[in-house]
Amino acid sequence: MKRHLAMALTIALTALIGLFASRARAVDRTFAGSAQLDYAFVPTQKGNVNHDGQVGEYGFDGFTLEAAGKLAVDVSDHVSANVKLCFGCHGFEADMAYVDYRPLDEFYIRAGRFSPSFGAFNLRHDVGNHKLSDKPLPYDMGRMLRMRTWNMGVLPSPFPDSGVQVGGLHWFGESTQLDYAAYAVAGFRNNGERMTDLNFADSRARYYVDNNARPTVGAHLAITQKLGSLSDFTLGGSAMYGTYDINNDYAYGILGGELTVRIKRTALRMEYLVRRTEFDSSNPDGFAFPVTRAKDSFLKHGAYIELEQPLSPSVDLIARVDGLYRIGNFLTEEDELVPLARKSSIVRYTLGGSYAFERGFRLKVSTEFWQFSDKDENGKNKDVSIHTAFVGTY
Repeated sequence: MKRHLAMALTIALTALIGLFASRARAVDRTFAGSAQLDYAFVPTQKGNVNHDGQVGEYGFDGFTLEAAGKLAVDVSDHVSANVKLCFGCHGFEADMAYVDYRPLDEFYIRAGRFSPSFGAFNLRHDVGNHKLSDKPLPYDMGRMLRMRTWNMGVLPSPFPDSGVQVGGLHWFGESTQLDYAAYAVAGFRNNGERMTDLNFADSRARYYVDNNARPTVGAHLAITQKLGSLSDFTLGGSAMYGTYDINNDYAYGILGGELTVRIKRTALRMEYLVRRTEFDSSNPDGFAFPVTRAKDSFLKHGAYIELEQPLSPSVDLIARVDGLYRIGNFLTEEDELVPLARKSSIVRYTLGGSYAFERGFRLKVSTEFWQFSDKDENGKNKDVSIHTAFVGTY
């Protein structure tokens, strides 16, 4: 009920913005969107089903859909509004519903629901803006193998939240650009009885009200240096800190670094993220390893390096290596198909291609080789997945 109410309010907000904009002078409106239908096949996991006969908790074999539509309105020279609705593994979501006040290039104020500035991939998380079917593992939002065992990536993208952000950009001469942003948002949460990790379902699919009175704060800083008319590099860093339980007893902190190098049409991207999450270990029952204190923590690292090389105006080749590394204690489940160790890792190798039939319609194909540090119930620690996707933008 609350979720339907939130969607209704978002649609109403979209209509009000459009009505307000229609009465303003010299208003520019832009409506854009994208949709991707992806078929993921994991031939190394045939017959892997759970006790309900459904696809196992760490495998895919079927179609998935990601779609989004965005309305952007320039109300005046300094005020703009954006509303975006998306659909994916999380169902329908209000990805954006905010207003920007930008009196200067060097300064803006953003208030509403938006994805806080963190890292480089979040700027191109939309399926129409990246050439592979899957997101990098540090930003995975629910389509990775062994998803439930790992509780997704380090910082699932997109991660829309309610709050306020200030930021801007400044040019030093004609070749150096500095971007900055700082924000306070509701933050991730867990509404369960045991605080052992962030619960992304509680953070996304419930009523958009924080479960505690303390906001999560963060910042992003990046510098871009032109190397020529068609070449540049960007170096940046991000940080986020907050609590996720109702009593503000358990904190999480995320750090990230990014480097993007563009040499003419070739792009090389690298990012590294690490999250430290505190959890309640006052009740030792159910933990995989002996508990020695009432509050503990674990670390989850994630990184990727990606090379994008156009072969022609229509064909792009993409290669990526990404992975996750987790250190610390965890709760075990009776139906857990793949247990973790105190130190566990995933490494994935991806080779893919993208073919543009014409502007706005593209085919993506890719093959992924997965290598896990922990063996499953069949003694396997390697898997292969294949993706074929069609994506359209408008």
